[in-house]
Amino acid sequence: MSQELLNKAARSSMKDHVPDFGIGDTVNVSVRIIEGDKQRIQVFRGVVIGRRGSGISETVTVRRMVGNEGVERVFPIHSPKVADIEVVREGDVRRAKLYYLRDRVGKATRVKGRQGASKRQRPQALGADAPADAESDA
Repeated sequence: MSQELLNKAARSSMKDHVPDFGIGDTVNVSVRIIEGDKQRIQVFRGVVIGRRGSGISETVTVRRMVGNEGVERVFPIHSPKVADIEVVREGDVRRAKLYYLRDRVGKATRVKGRQGASKRQRPQALGADAPADAESDA
């Protein structure tokens, strides 16, 4: 019973729209900054080097270079402080975590871009295209 209540409370505070992004993608994370009684949005742009958790506790680690110094921030995806996550560029990587980028400097920190169609296509999009192809063949 108590587990059901916890799940219901967690579902109510989860965001409806979370973009489809993965490890190696360059993202803009818009963060709400509260200074006194004023509120502003600051954008943190970097490469996603890790993603962990699930549900309400899912987090993403984003790394960027600021003045030849690496800066990493961990963002809870469903936090009200995270206003928006926008995918700028998709990266093509073969690892689940990109922690090796911490030891690299300069151009070695670049992640290869994905060529052609996205590998992460939604099943609905694939299903929507299938009947149209079947009709043209008939």
